[in-house]
Formats: sequence, C-alpha cells, structure tokens
Amino acid sequence: MTTDSSTAEWAQSHPLLGVDGIDGDPATYLARIGHVFRVFDAQDSGCVSYGVRLPGTGERWFVKTAVTGPGRRALERAWAFHRAVRHPVIVPQLHRIEGGRPAVVLPWRDGEVLYHPGERGPGDRTTPGSPMARFRALPPHRVHEAFARVLDAHLAVEAAGHIAVDLYDGALLHDFAAHRMHLVDLDEYRPGPFVLDADRLPGSRRFMAPEEFERGAVIDTRTTVYALGRTARLLLDAGDEERAWRGTAAQLAVLARATRPDPRERFSGVREFATAWQSVTGMSVPE
Repeated sequence: MTTDSSTAEWAQSHPLLGVDGIDGDPATYLARIGHVFRVFDAQDSGCVSYGVRLPGTGERWFVKTAVTGPGRRALERAWAFHRAVRHPVIVPQLHRIEGGRPAVVLPWRDGEVLYHPGERGPGDRTTPGSPMARFRALPPHRVHEAFARVLDAHLAVEAAGHIAVDLYDGALLHDFAAHRMHLVDLDEYRPGPFVLDADRLPGSRRFMAPEEFERGAVIDTRTTVYALGRTARLLLDAGDEERAWRGTAAQLAVLARATRPDPRERFSGVREFATAWQSVTGMSVPE
C-alpha cells in the first residue's frame, strides 16, 4: 500500500477506515457492509468485538466497540497508547469510529489467544487441546522465539515512556501455523511512571507485581520487568503449578531477579532485562 493521494482516497471510501461515525448498533452496520464471522461478547472489559470480512477484497478486520462506561474509558486509553507506541508485534488501532457505541478498527491477525477466561474458564490453561496447553507443548526454542517478540515489543513500550498494565496470557495471540506471536488488548497500558491512586491495578494476580496492590506505590518500568518475568516463567513451564520448568538454571535465575518483590532489586528496566535474558538464551530479540 502506498502513501500517495490514491491511498488517501482509498481510505476515505473504505467502509471501515473511511467512516467517522455510526448511528445505532455497530453490529447492524457491520453486518450490512460485510460478513461478521466472529463475535467476542464474553468480555469483562465492557467491550464487544467482531471479526468482519469485506466482500470483494476479502479483507478481514477486527472491530472493537464499547458498550459500557468502563469500556469507553478503556478505548480512550488504548487509543492514546496506540498513538504513542507502534511495533510489528502490537496489533495497531488504525481508525476510530464515533457514535452511540464508539469503536476502533484493527487489522485481523490469525491466531489464538492463549488464555480467555470469559470463554473457557479458569481450567483453560491446563485443559488438553487448549491454546495454552498446546503452546507449552511446543519445542522450547519456539517458546523462546515467541517470548523474544513480546520482549522486543516492550522495548518499544519502554522507549515511548509507557508502562505495561494488565499484561497476561490473555494478551498473547499466537499463530500456531506461522509460529508468530502478537500482542492484543493492551487497553490498560499507560504513560509512566505514575503513583497508584487506587487499591490495585487491573490484571491477573499471577502476573502482577506487589506494588500494583499498594495505593501510593510508584508504578514504573520495573513493574513492566516484573510482568515480563512472570510471562516468561509461565510460558516456559510445562504445567500450571510452576513445578515443570523447561529452561536452564541460568534462565531461571534471570527471571528470579526480574520478579523480586522489591522493585529496587529487579533489573532497572526492560532494556537491562532483555540484555540479561539474551545472555542466557543466546537468542536476540527480532528486528
């Protein structure tokens, strides 16, 4: 796709990228312009999302709509984040549509979310055949490759002055056929550092740093390091009780430092953590 005037004309006439507002229910509009092949309505974020295929071109898009007040606030925060951070691993929000139910438009990415509590329940991480169970059964080098992409994306997050909030396996979209990981639903990511003005931040407890539960605590890039350390620890375990580590002792030692309770004892930031992780895996983050 070029960036000349023809591209601008294409975007303006596009049934999703060229629409500034929708009157009424977005689902009705989406069904009119294309084929809605997926609906994601078992969400706790206050949003409902759709996979849409457009006729003729066969283009597939992901449209996320807000149906509650918290959902609207999540879309607002996510829109600001995607304006500040761009990375090939992070599925971008390309266009915003206003209306009774505001929506954002993203390109469709093939793959499966590794954990989806709203659809499958808490046992999904260990259920045979579930995305997480299948992912954990991959050869270790495939897991390392996938995590390297996640790590590289968070170097961009750190460089943009943002903090990972609510990073967990539900944000990991893995394409098992192409062996490619993407990040989705980073709605809680925000500029930092900041002081926590609530009793806790949103997120999955098993990925969250202690300071995320402490009103008045400083949330900074060391909090991101903790979440990344927990992500690697859980992805490289064959089970869900953290008793079946598939990596080396040196790798486990790096993750132990990344996830120390005291932020001052962790790596100072994502860059330092990435350097240490690469030194014990021999795998650099992708270009």
